[in-house]
Amino acid sequence: MSFTEVLDFLQRPLFTLLDTPVSWTEVLGFGSGALTVWLTTRQHIANWPVSIANGLFFIVLFGQAGLYADAGIQVVGISLACFGWWTWLRGGGPGTDKLPVRRTGRTEWIGWLATVVLGTTGLTLLLDHATDSTVPFWDAVTAVLSLLATFGQSRKRLEAWWLWIAADLIYIPLYVHKDLYLTSLLYIGFLTLCVIGLRNWSRDLAADARPAGATP
Repeated sequence: MSFTEVLDFLQRPLFTLLDTPVSWTEVLGFGSGALTVWLTTRQHIANWPVSIANGLFFIVLFGQAGLYADAGIQVVGISLACFGWWTWLRGGGPGTDKLPVRRTGRTEWIGWLATVVLGTTGLTLLLDHATDSTVPFWDAVTAVLSLLATFGQSRKRLEAWWLWIAADLIYIPLYVHKDLYLTSLLYIGFLTLCVIGLRNWSRDLAADARPAGATP
């Protein structure tokens, strides 16, 4: 089967939801995306290879829907997933095989905020002038937040979950607007899993900070 035939198959409707065809790509993106977030909440390293597969499905899905920034960031997101996979395997340094959860420092926060402002502004202008995107700002801001959240999770920064929560709150109505109803439902699930992930990572951070032998 050729690459073109694979793409044609992935774009075929599997069923109809609210009078809108749902393709194989959207279903596979739904499943792999949910699995990725669930594995991340448990700090399971398998989240990274599943995330890479999820990114490939979403490149096809978002490109077809005209969400060009979200399609483009999947390429960067796959690169960040490879980096996260390597970082989590490498662990926290000599004498440990686990990268610990850490809070985001003040300097990092300043860098993150600058990235959101500058990245969103630049990407919005690019999408507005170089594509036929009907939602350039929202496409841009969610793209930047998602990439930054992925980078934060590759370093196991607790506050990366807040970035995902902010992005998901925008994604849900955005995908409804683009008639991607199944993906919108997926992101409602993502939002729930992000809250769980924030809770789980907060507990791990507190446990790591507790003196040895201390009772919870």
